[in-house]
Amino acid sequence: MKGHPWGRTPRLAPGITSALLAAFLFGASAPCAKRLLEHVGAVALAGLLYLGAGAGLTLLWLWRRAWDTGTGAIERQDIPWLAAAIVFGGVLGPVLLMLGLARMPAASASLLLNLENVLTALIAWFAFHEHHDRRIVWGMVLIALAGMLLARQGYTSLGSVLGPLAVVGACLCWALDNNLTRHVAAGDPVLIAAVKGVVAGSVNVTAAMLAGERFPPFLPLATAALVGFLGYGVSLVFFVTALRHIGTSRTSAYFSAAPFVGAAIALAWLHESEGAIFWVAAGFMAIGLWLHLAERHVHPHDHEALAHNHRHVHDAHHGHAHDFPWDGREPHAHRHIHEPLTHSHPHYPDIHHRHGH
Repeated sequence: MKGHPWGRTPRLAPGITSALLAAFLFGASAPCAKRLLEHVGAVALAGLLYLGAGAGLTLLWLWRRAWDTGTGAIERQDIPWLAAAIVFGGVLGPVLLMLGLARMPAASASLLLNLENVLTALIAWFAFHEHHDRRIVWGMVLIALAGMLLARQGYTSLGSVLGPLAVVGACLCWALDNNLTRHVAAGDPVLIAAVKGVVAGSVNVTAAMLAGERFPPFLPLATAALVGFLGYGVSLVFFVTALRHIGTSRTSAYFSAAPFVGAAIALAWLHESEGAIFWVAAGFMAIGLWLHLAERHVHPHDHEALAHNHRHVHDAHHGHAHDFPWDGREPHAHRHIHEPLTHSHPHYPDIHHRHGH
């Protein structure tokens, strides 16, 4: 809408940027985890990665709370959604990925992880009725086709098929995690990611100890914690932030850049080699990502009354008054009410645009 304070889509830029940063950090973690598996068992490594994420983000959250209290909160009704997300995304998903990485090349595993985005979108579309159009569907078809090509590349025996199947299982777990986390995306992303990291890491480390898995000496252990903090913790903070701004399936579309990062690092650092099918699959995935990046969605829409708590500034959707003393600082967080509103502007299915079409 001409003259709208957002212009084209400036408010959406932070969500897109957050999704791409999440993709870069998580994509880089896969080849690093592959190298760490030389020193530690699969379940133990999954636990260490998440404990590193949880510990680092907890310290960050405590430091930030000392000077900024307006960071949002996890509300009581969000707890069941967050608990289920932790089970699928923090406990089952990482273990399956580590088991898959132990049985297949890191480059192929990295690209196969793009199936997470397809499964995330399918669940968002059909289970949670998130809006999608023809461009988005075709992009996901190409990403799925690329994943199928990678899954068939050179895996014919039962032992070799277990690796790709484990990675696909991890993708399904994270797809469920993404859609469950969507329901708590209004909360503080650092706190959400810290809770997931501490709980999931503790469960997996305990399971590894009970199973008698080996743990690494100090240097690989510290490396695993750092990889977890960046690739799982900080990446998850950016991912939750993106969910808030652009919705589940769009966040996953941008996040599909992650496997390209992981594959590039694996090819350059681990000196893995791949055949023609690998590059054809990469081309399909690149085209699918471009179709998502080129999307533009605008139409007149209605906002129903809504009450929630999240970090915000007073923009076109936040024109509310305050029933408490306010020093004028923005952004800030508090529980607020959105009055019914009808207008038109470019938007994605963020926490304020989950209307029907």
